[in-house]
Amino acid sequence: MTIYEKMHSGEIYNCTDEELMMEQGECLEKLYDFNATRPSEVEKRNQLLKEMFAQIGDNCYIEPPFHANWGGKHVHFGNDIYANFNLTMVDDTHIYVGDHTMFGPNVTVATAGHPIVPELRVNVTQFNIPVHIGRNVWIGAGVIILPGVIILPGVTIGDNTVIGAGSVVTKDIPANVVAIGNPCHVLREINDHDKEYYYKDRKIGFK
Repeated sequence: MTIYEKMHSGEIYNCTDEELMMEQGECLEKLYDFNATRPSEVEKRNQLLKEMFAQIGDNCYIEPPFHANWGGKHVHFGNDIYANFNLTMVDDTHIYVGDHTMFGPNVTVATAGHPIVPELRVNVTQFNIPVHIGRNVWIGAGVIILPGVIILPGVTIGDNTVIGAGSVVTKDIPANVVAIGNPCHVLREINDHDKEYYYKDRKIGFK
């Protein structure tokens, strides 16, 4: 198994491998260019994102600064995705995000973990597990999604779900729910009240 295959298989590998670091460095150069763009340089940003990401759909917008271990090389975005300031994607393996999903500021999505045994960490070993985020998900400010930290299978967040600000997601969250907390858990299902009121007793005035 090659070092690249280990990266994407969940196997332990040495992340300081010289070949990996050279390729990663090239990705980070493009990420630097993206973060150095001016607000008016929308077309330049869009072109860089197409070069940086594994896949990026139409009408995606990422507010710089954006941070990613591989500059987005292993990130797959659908269409119409918005990410606020300081989105961090530890994309040592694949991160999949569905159409119309929104990220609040200071969200972290991590695929990488390190062994508990300290002797293995001395050798700078790690393992990576993919993350799947569905369509039309709203991820609030300061959310952390990190399956690898506690050595669980990869996290999946279902379609239409809302993850409350400051939550720490360490396991799967189903579709069509509001989930909050550390660890993140389902608070309730999205219901008919939500379809009529957008905030407390404030009614939605349009359809």
